Amino acid sequence: MRVFYLNLKALKQTFFLALCLLSTAGLFAFAILRQPFAFPTTAQNSPLVYRVKTNEKVVALSFDISWGNKTPGPVLDILSKEKLACTFFLSGPWVRKYPEIAKRIAADGHEIASHGYRHINLSQLSKEAVKEEIARAHESIAAVTGKEPRLIRTPNGDYDTEVLRAATELGYTVVQWDVDSLDWKNPGVETIIRRVLKLVRPGSIVLLHASDSCQQTDAALPGIIDGLRQQGYKMVTVSDLLRFGPGVVE
Repeated sequence: MRVFYLNLKALKQTFFLALCLLSTAGLFAFAILRQPFAFPTTAQNSPLVYRVKTNEKVVALSFDISWGNKTPGPVLDILSKEKLACTFFLSGPWVRKYPEIAKRIAADGHEIASHGYRHINLSQLSKEAVKEEIARAHESIAAVTGKEPRLIRTPNGDYDTEVLRAATELGYTVVQWDVDSLDWKNPGVETIIRRVLKLVRPGSIVLLHASDSCQQTDAALPGIIDGLRQQGYKMVTVSDLLRFGPGVVE
């Protein structure tokens, strides 16, 4: 009969070493999980876009609408006269309140995008609540215009990592801007025109508004369009702009 002797000291050392390795692995995994989710910022399918990286002289004029029915008409008339298709970010309640204007935007060939539902900072909500806001707006916009938006500009341009996660999981790309016209401040028609023409660059996304609170946008729009054309720029929708290169955050 064989007799086996246990080396208790060696066994304790082996057990202690294994315990240390497991603890280290656990801490490493925990540290990784605690890192914020890193979204790509230069991929073609980036979930967050401020502008497009391209050398082509193309830009996108984009309009947010959340309230009022007086400004959209003149803006649409100008774009129709100039034969331009732009991107309109529409809020859910506005679409429900002014369905005929929303339908005209779509019928005129403009890109329909979402501006969310309530005009609140989404970063203050849970991810599930953000999803509810986006889904509710999506339902309203699709029901009225017949278009399924895939771009969203969050209310006030507010977002955080969880907002980006929520939008991405619903198949949306969050679109910001790199040129703010400041038309929402009503600083004067010439000031709006000069600001846009000074800041624009290839791949720019220009922020404009067609809500009634912005009382100078329609008057500034012809000057913006003429100035961009004189500089050699072509104006397209945001989705068309993204065909010229990757969306970037900068």
